[in-house]
Amino acid sequence: MASIRPSTHLADVRYEIRGALTRRARELEAAGRDIIKLNIGNPGRYGFQTPAHLREAIAAHLPESEAYGHEQGLEAAREAIAAQQRARGARGVEVERIFIGNGVSELIDLSLRALLQPGDEVLLPSPDYPLWSAATILNGGKPRYYRCLAEHGHLPDPDEIEALVTPRTRALVLINPNNPTGAVYPRALLERIVAVAAHHGLLLLADEIYDEILYDDAPFQPLAEVAGQLPCVSLGGLSKVHRACGYRVGWLSLSGAPARSADYRDALQLLAALRLCANVTAQWAVIPALADAPTITALTAPGGRLHEARQAVLDGVAASAFLDVVAPAGALYAFPQVRADRMPVFDDEAFALRLLEEEQVLVVPGTSFNVPSSRHLRLTLLPQPVQLREVFVRMERVLTRMAAEQPRRATAAA
Repeated sequence: MASIRPSTHLADVRYEIRGALTRRARELEAAGRDIIKLNIGNPGRYGFQTPAHLREAIAAHLPESEAYGHEQGLEAAREAIAAQQRARGARGVEVERIFIGNGVSELIDLSLRALLQPGDEVLLPSPDYPLWSAATILNGGKPRYYRCLAEHGHLPDPDEIEALVTPRTRALVLINPNNPTGAVYPRALLERIVAVAAHHGLLLLADEIYDEILYDDAPFQPLAEVAGQLPCVSLGGLSKVHRACGYRVGWLSLSGAPARSADYRDALQLLAALRLCANVTAQWAVIPALADAPTITALTAPGGRLHEARQAVLDGVAASAFLDVVAPAGALYAFPQVRADRMPVFDDEAFALRLLEEEQVLVVPGTSFNVPSSRHLRLTLLPQPVQLREVFVRMERVLTRMAAEQPRRATAAA
């Protein structure tokens, strides 16, 4: 019998954060190896706990969680989200323009599915969180990448973004604070990017899931406030700031002049209704999460675990003969790169495999984030600082071995 062929839509879709390297790590674990995993920003796997008052809110409402809910989410939860967005300066935000989903991942897909015609283009950062590229492709769109280079602090150039706009461009995506780089976008930069979107009639899509995870007093500027009356989709959720990835609760807030996005809002509602509703049980945690004092600050302030983990990464890079990094100002990741002057020939995927096989450390190569010819790797800041210090000792051993091999390879090639 003929084998079942997968959809051709998947030919250009990648998600190496849970890809071949992760599968190999599982094989090594099954063989008895102890793997240090730095590939996924999943706080619960590193000993972080969801705040107790969020759990208590869910437990108190279990009897009210057994039926399907409204396709856009619990009204009380949406009211809390709308209040947060208005307090941040977003205009035109009302309960009927809030959508709750099974994580931001589901809402990224819905936001693009409601927008794109076959062949439409979406402007995405490079590096990007690869779900954005995947969702664009799977919904018939075409990614066009603007660069966020390390030599520019991983911040984009608005002039470069504008040069990529064509008559088929429909949307402009920003990830702020950024995954994978940790960059936090200043207001002046966002104002220039909004001007590009306004000039070309683009929908702004702001992935702000790490909005409160900030270091060294870095300021977070919500895009919706800068966008004003321009249609803007802002995405947030419980997964990162509130360490509740498994709850699968994210939200989408549609701001700007309602008349300009009324049809788009209705399309979102149709798609939300087709999947019936998001997880009702976990939505009860939204209200206390947004109403009560933030709990992430103690972790990101000096002396807090995330702050100290970030410092361990910066110290490890500083001690390395091979690495550079732009200090992450936010989010849960660092994106170091291997210096070309110390390692002229470098393949980030080959390095990641060797690091796993030889030193039992799992990282994600930069090419997984749609960066061509990458010298980068992404690692999460979630492990204990002492473990991250050990990671850099192991990385240095692999890089030293690779550097020693380069002259021999060059001679053999000649």
